[in-house]
Amino acid sequence: MDTIPTYALYGEYKDDPGTEWIHGETIQSRSRLHDYVIEPHRHERLFQILHLAGGEADFVQDGQRSRLVAPCIVTLPPMTVHGYTFTPDVEGTVLTLFEHRLGAVLAAAAEIVPTFRAVHAVAMERGSPDARTVSDHVAAIAAELSGRRPGRLGAVEAHLALLLIALHRLQGAAKEAAPNARNRALDHLMRFRRLVDEEFRSHKPVEAYARRLGLTASHLNRLCREHLGETALDVIHGRLALEARRYLTFTSLSAKEVALALAFEDPAYFTRFFKRRTGLTPTGFRALRNGETNP
Repeated sequence: MDTIPTYALYGEYKDDPGTEWIHGETIQSRSRLHDYVIEPHRHERLFQILHLAGGEADFVQDGQRSRLVAPCIVTLPPMTVHGYTFTPDVEGTVLTLFEHRLGAVLAAAAEIVPTFRAVHAVAMERGSPDARTVSDHVAAIAAELSGRRPGRLGAVEAHLALLLIALHRLQGAAKEAAPNARNRALDHLMRFRRLVDEEFRSHKPVEAYARRLGLTASHLNRLCREHLGETALDVIHGRLALEARRYLTFTSLSAKEVALALAFEDPAYFTRFFKRRTGLTPTGFRALRNGETNP
C-alpha cells in the first residue's frame, strides 16, 4: 500500500522544523526544485498558509482536485493530505507554523480559532481591498522573517493575527467549518499530540491519554493508524525519542543522566529503547552528531 509522506517542510523529513515557531519562503524557491510539482503529502503538527499572488495551480486536497487562480489564499490544518502543480510563472509565499501557536496568536480573537481546523481556499478579486490587505500582511511577515530587526517575531505575530482575522472575515464569520467526522478526528489527534507534548515524561499508558480525550484506547489507536500511519504508543515513544535526541545533541548529559531526565528507571532499558527507535545507541548517536558538527 502506498504511504502518504509526512514532512515538516515539503521534502524534509524531520521532527522539529526549527528553533523559531514560523517559517516563510516563496512558492518559487521550493516548487522549482521539484519541477513545480509538489506531490501529495501532509504535515503532522504544522499549520500552513499559501498565498498565491501570481500564476495558477492545480490543488489536490484529500483526493479532491481544484484549480487555483491568483490572487487566492489557502489555509491547511495539520494532517491534511495536499499537493500542488504550479505554473512556472507562479508567485507567492508559503507560511508554516506550529499549529499550537494559533491559540496564542489569536488570544484576543479566540472564537475564530476553530475556523482554521478545516481547509479553506479563498479566491479574491485582483486589486480589491481584501486582496491588498492579505498581500500587505503576507509581505510584512516575509520581510520581518528575512530580517533581523529588534522585535521581529513580535511584529510577525501581530501581522499574522491581522492576516488570520482578515481570512476569517473573507470566509464569512457565520460560515464556521462544519464539524464533520474528519474534522473531529483531526481535532482529537491534535489534542492527543498536545497532551503527549505536556506529559510524555510521565510514561502514561495509551489508556490514560484516551480517557483524557473521552475515547477508548482502541478508538485512539484507530485514529492514529488511519491519519498518522502509526499507533498511539508509537506517537508517545516518538516524542520520548525526540526529547532524548535533543538532550544528546544540545547538552553534555551522559546517557544515564538523559535516562533519568526522561524518567526511565533503568538506564539499560533506555539504551535499548533508544536503539530500537533510532538504530543507534545513545553514545553512538552523540558520536555521529559530534562528527557532523565538528568534522
